[in-house]
Amino acid sequence: MKKSLYIVALFVLLAVQPSLAQQYKYEVGPTLGITGYLGEANNSNLFKHPSVTGGGIFRYNHNSRWAFKANLNYANIKGNSKDLETVYPDQGEYSVSASLIDLGMTAEFNFLNFGRGPMYKKYKPISPYMVAGVGFVFAINKGHNQASFTVPIGIGVKYKYKDRLNAGFEFTMRKEFSDRIDGYSDLFGIKHSFAKNTDWYSFAMFTVTYEFGKRCIKCNYIE
Repeated sequence: MKKSLYIVALFVLLAVQPSLAQQYKYEVGPTLGITGYLGEANNSNLFKHPSVTGGGIFRYNHNSRWAFKANLNYANIKGNSKDLETVYPDQGEYSVSASLIDLGMTAEFNFLNFGRGPMYKKYKPISPYMVAGVGFVFAINKGHNQASFTVPIGIGVKYKYKDRLNAGFEFTMRKEFSDRIDGYSDLFGIKHSFAKNTDWYSFAMFTVTYEFGKRCIKCNYIE
């Protein structure tokens, strides 16, 4: 009887252990959220005229602390200077309604050991993180096309709902360097360098990702 119980227990351990120890290198999934804009047509309230944005991400999990992500998003930005207290020299009103194609490459640092695994490694199913990187945006505004490099920076939180299914929320600001994604520049007639560029846009995004690409496991060492 005892021998039979030992055999059953052994089979249970063999069946359960791989699912507990198994980890994956990659994630892919959709994103959905809202876009904010700051620039010549809106310099006070980031989400005065929010717009819907969506896209997808691909993430490479280097380890439980570091990950590298590529994103592709389609978004809109809106604004109108008549909402502002600012009075431009010509007393004109300026509005923007532009479409953006946003591409980014970012690095993520998890503040906790994110994931599932052996107890002694103190993995956590939830972790806040910070993100930064480089990107590129292509804007279409009333027939005016503008391309520019960007620097995305922000914070987020990720939650491992199941072994291969994750959910998350991320807020990023994107600094762009052309000062023309809204179609306007130097409305006060003061020339300035890119460092004083007034155009920013933001993403507040929800994500759902599915993991794939098993890591090789040898003698309890994960490569």
